[in-house]
Amino acid sequence: MTESTSLPAARPRRILTQIAPVTWEHPADRAALQSLRSVPGFDEVVKKIYGFIGERGVRLIFQADAVRVGPTQFPRLNQLYTEVLTSMDWPERPELFVSQTPFANAGAFGMDKPFIVINSGTLKLLDDDELRNVLGHELGHVMSGHALYHTILVLILNVSLGALPFLAGIAILPIQLALLEWFRKSELSSDRAGLLACQDPQASLRVNLKFAGGGDMSQMDLNAFLAQAREYEAAGGALDRIFKILGVLGRTHPFNTVRAAELQRWIEEGHYDRVLRGEYTRRGPEAEARPVDRDIDEAREHYMKEAKAVVDDVVDTAKRAAQAFSDAFKKK
Repeated sequence: MTESTSLPAARPRRILTQIAPVTWEHPADRAALQSLRSVPGFDEVVKKIYGFIGERGVRLIFQADAVRVGPTQFPRLNQLYTEVLTSMDWPERPELFVSQTPFANAGAFGMDKPFIVINSGTLKLLDDDELRNVLGHELGHVMSGHALYHTILVLILNVSLGALPFLAGIAILPIQLALLEWFRKSELSSDRAGLLACQDPQASLRVNLKFAGGGDMSQMDLNAFLAQAREYEAAGGALDRIFKILGVLGRTHPFNTVRAAELQRWIEEGHYDRVLRGEYTRRGPEAEARPVDRDIDEAREHYMKEAKAVVDDVVDTAKRAAQAFSDAFKKK
């Protein structure tokens, strides 16, 4: 039995003509990428993996046990994908695959010709607007040029180093940690791309809620989840911040509460509405003319705010400890 290809009449979405990735890229993403490229041995790892496995090898690894989406294979998803490509005004059509994998996830992979793999668990979890968001998120990775480094990260994490003898003698752990830090930040960028593709803020935020708690919206409330996200961010104290850092070191993705809070903040600051009004950077000379030092300044400002919060917490904790010590002597 063939899946129906017809979708309900959708509200019109704006075509973001010639939109450039810099429009949605998070400053922390660009900062982490600069740091990643400066890690000793990183360039050598990229060249060796690329040279040994190559484009064809990567495609075989990721596509051998998946179904390529097209007019007769997952036609409904194929139509949603077409809509996303149209909204983002992206002329290329990276191949899209569905993998029989029960947990919800998706990824952009490849070297010269990126492709997207979406888990079957994601199709069961999300509605059409939410799927547009996920497809737009992965397309955002492709448009930003993330697929190569993501592929290298997945190979390092999932393939035994014994099967990659050409990496012998290279200190992999610092590269792995730097890749993980960059990829977590790149997710914040692509969350914005997903929103711009589906153009439904509620659906985009629901994706984080469903990825955190499952798909039964009769048992969950988005506003309560956003309040929970704010509570997580506001949880103060130096020790809390240390635990937050340690909690994500080995993760490929930020916590869903953090992603929801970051996206909500981007919306509330007016960036999303400005893009829909046409106030964004276009691909080509406009994007290429963007000075690198502007990116670095924005990234530095982002990390300085984070660092200042940690320092303030440490100082505040030290002051309270000193006061408690002083008060204890006064009572004697």
